[in-house]
Amino acid sequence: QKQLVESGGGLVQAGGSLRLSCTASGSFFSIKTMGWFRQAPGKQRELVADITSGGSTNYADSVKGRFTISRDNAKNTVYLQMNSLKPEDTAVYYCNSRGRLRTDWGQGTQVTVSS
Repeated sequence: QKQLVESGGGLVQAGGSLRLSCTASGSFFSIKTMGWFRQAPGKQRELVADITSGGSTNYADSVKGRFTISRDNAKNTVYLQMNSLKPEDTAVYYCNSRGRLRTDWGQGTQVTVSS
């Protein structure tokens, strides 16, 4: 089953912006914590940002002030607005869904930031 589908990745120049979207299938989107992770070549997958069912957000220090996570429960969609992009943001970005009993991952979308 394809539970999470990301879109919006691409190639941008440093200082530019992208908005990633992740649309979830299933019936319980509104009660799950949604997040974005990223993984660069040769590096561990890391949490970028997440947002709880109540709207509380959490960000990695490296993206605070530049990235914004949001969700639209009516659309079963979580977004990651990425501004002031840096080459070190280059990675595959993965959508993540966490509930009490299961965790789902998207296939990932490539974000490449050129200098």
